[in-house]
Amino acid sequence: MVATGVLLAAGIGAAPPGTAATTPAVAAVTPGDGLALTPPMGFNNWNSTHCRAEFNEAMVKGIADIFVSKGLKDAGYQYVNLDDCWALPQRGPDGNLVPDPVRFPNGIKAVADYVHSKGLKFGIYTSAGTKTCNENGFPGALGFEQKDADLFASYGVDYLKYDNCNNQGVDAKLRYTTMRDALRRTGRPIVYSLCEWGENQPWLWGKDVGHLWRTTGDITDTYNSMLGIAKTNWALADYAGPGHWNDPDMLEVGNGGMTDTEYRSHFGLWAIMAAPLLIGSDLRTATPETFEILGNREVIAVDQDPLGIQGRPIRSAGGIHVFVKPLKNGDKAVLLFNEGEKTERVTTTAAEIGLPQATGYKLRDLWAHTDRHTAGTIAATLPPHGSAMFRVNADRGWAKYPPAVDTGAALQTVYPGALPLVEPGDTASVTTTATNNGRLPAVTVKSVLTGPAGWEAVPESPNDKTILRTGESTSTKWTVKVPANAKPGFYVLAVRTTYRPDAETRFDLEVRVPPPAPAANAYVSDLTWLSSDNGWGPVERDTSNGEYGSGDGNPITINGVTYAKGIGAHAPSNVEFYVGGRCTSLTASVGVDDEEGTDGSVGFEVWANGAKVADSGVMTNDMPAKPITANITGAMVVRLVVNDGGNGITSDHGDWADVRVACG
Repeated sequence: MVATGVLLAAGIGAAPPGTAATTPAVAAVTPGDGLALTPPMGFNNWNSTHCRAEFNEAMVKGIADIFVSKGLKDAGYQYVNLDDCWALPQRGPDGNLVPDPVRFPNGIKAVADYVHSKGLKFGIYTSAGTKTCNENGFPGALGFEQKDADLFASYGVDYLKYDNCNNQGVDAKLRYTTMRDALRRTGRPIVYSLCEWGENQPWLWGKDVGHLWRTTGDITDTYNSMLGIAKTNWALADYAGPGHWNDPDMLEVGNGGMTDTEYRSHFGLWAIMAAPLLIGSDLRTATPETFEILGNREVIAVDQDPLGIQGRPIRSAGGIHVFVKPLKNGDKAVLLFNEGEKTERVTTTAAEIGLPQATGYKLRDLWAHTDRHTAGTIAATLPPHGSAMFRVNADRGWAKYPPAVDTGAALQTVYPGALPLVEPGDTASVTTTATNNGRLPAVTVKSVLTGPAGWEAVPESPNDKTILRTGESTSTKWTVKVPANAKPGFYVLAVRTTYRPDAETRFDLEVRVPPPAPAANAYVSDLTWLSSDNGWGPVERDTSNGEYGSGDGNPITINGVTYAKGIGAHAPSNVEFYVGGRCTSLTASVGVDDEEGTDGSVGFEVWANGAKVADSGVMTNDMPAKPITANITGAMVVRLVVNDGGNGITSDHGDWADVRVACG
C-alpha cells in the first residue's frame, strides 16, 4: 500500500508538508536546457560492487582521483555517480534520506565537494517507488519527490539516476514527470536519467521528461547479455539526439566476464550508438588493457560527436553487422562487427555507407590509430565476437596514405564447428591472407606468422609478393608445430604483413590448447570447460543460477525434485567442453528451476562438433524434469545450449540436472 498523501489527484506528486508551498511553479521543459548535449560520460559503482562493503567514500574519492591521474577526465569522463545502498533503510526524523555513516562517514555533500574539487561532476541514485531495488529496502522517492530533489540539490548533485522498483503500479510517465518537475524547481541543473528499463517505451515520451532513458533491463558482464541489450538499443536510433539519449545501461568493460576482444566490441557498439559511457568497473584494480579501451579518445570522439546522431546497422545478416554513424564534419564512422563464433572477413564500401563517389578515401583505424587509403572497400578480418572501427572521408589527399591492406588467418580443423583447438605435440595447418583495398598497389608484400616461445611456424607456400594490386589477395599456408609440453590455455598466432610504402597490418589468431579429455565417465560440472556464457550472472556448477556472483545459487530443484549435481544456467546460455573423441553419449534431466515460480520457459539443446544432436523442446515450470540423451560419438567439442522458450528471458533458470558423459 502507498501511504496516505502519496497519491494525489493523478496519483503522485504531493510533496511532504512544508516543501510544496515554498517552491515556485514548475517551468515547461525546454529541450535546449543545455544539459547532456552529448551522451553523458562518467562512472557508476553498481556493476563492480553492487551493495557490497567496498562501495564507500574511499572508493568514490579514489575513482575521482583516477579520472584525473589516468587522463580519463581529459578524455571526456565527467560524472562520478553513486548507485543504490548509499542511504540508511529509514528516513531521518525530518523526513530526509540519511547517508549510511559506515559507508560515508563524512556525509554525501563532503563526497560531492571532493568530486567537484577535481573539476568533475557528482551523481546520485534513488527509485521512483516506495523503496529502491536492493532487498534491504532503502527508501525510494515516491511521494517524497520534492523533498529528495531539494536534498540532492543541497548536496551539489549534478546527475540523478531514477530507478523503477517498488513503483506500486503508478503510471510510469507520471512518476518520472513528477521528479522532473521537482528537480527543475530546485533551480540546479541536474542531468536526469530515467532508469525505467524500457518497460513503458520511454523513448516515445522521455524526450520531454529526462535527458536519457534506459531501453532495456540490467546488463550483466557476459557477452550474451551485452549483445542482447545492444540489439534492442540499436533498433531505437530514431529517438536519440542531443539532450535525449537511448541508454543501453552502463559499461562492463574491465569486470572480467568477457575477453578484451568482446570488451572492445562492447565499447565500440556503445560509441557508434551514441550511448552514455558510464564506466562500471573498479578502476583502482583495472588492467592496462581496460584503461586502453576506456581511454580510446578516437572512439570516444565518435560517441561524443556534436551532431548527435545514433549510428545504426545498414546491413545485418548471419551475425555480420555494418554500422554507420554520420559525423558533424562530414566523415562517416563505421563499425564492422562479427557477432558469431567463427572468424569472418567483413566488408562494406564507401558507396554503401553514403559517401560521395571519389577516386580514393582516407581510412582511419580507430583502434590501430593508423591512416590508410582505400579505393572504396572498407574491410577487416574479425575473430569471433570481434569488431573494427573506422573513420572514413573522401579526402583529396588520399594518395599520401599507404594503401589499406587487411590481413587474416584461419586454422584448418577437421572437426566442423569446433573451436580453434590444437593439442600438445600436434601439427596444425594455418592459412594467412592479405588483401589490398587501396587505389594504389602495395609493393614488396610479406606475411610472417609467429607463435609463442617454443611454437614453430613454417611456410609451405610463398609468403611474399612483389606487387599486390587493387582488389588482389595473396595467401600462404603454414605448418604450425605445437610443443609437446604446451599447457592448457589460450595462445596467439600473430600475423604481421609488411608492405611499402612503410606500412604494416596485423591479425591475431587465437587458438586454444584444451584441458585433457575425460578418460572415464564424468559429471560435466566437474570438468574444466572451454567456455561458458549466460543471460544473467555466471553459469553455476552444482547449484541453480543465482543471477549475480559466482556461487550464489540454490540447490538444483525441478518440479519438487532436488539434484546434487548439475549446471545452473539462465537463457541464453552456452557451455562448451572438450571430450577429444573419447566419449559416446551425454545424459541429463533438464527443466526450469522451481525457484522461479511459474514464470520461466526455456529450451535445451546439445551440440557436438557444430551439429545439433538433441533438443528438449520448450520446457516450463509446471513440467517435471525431462530425460535427454545425445549421441556424441567422435565429437571433439560438446556445447550445451539453453535458449529462450519464446516469451522473453525473464526467470529463465534452466537446469542441466545430473548431466554427465560416458567416456573411456
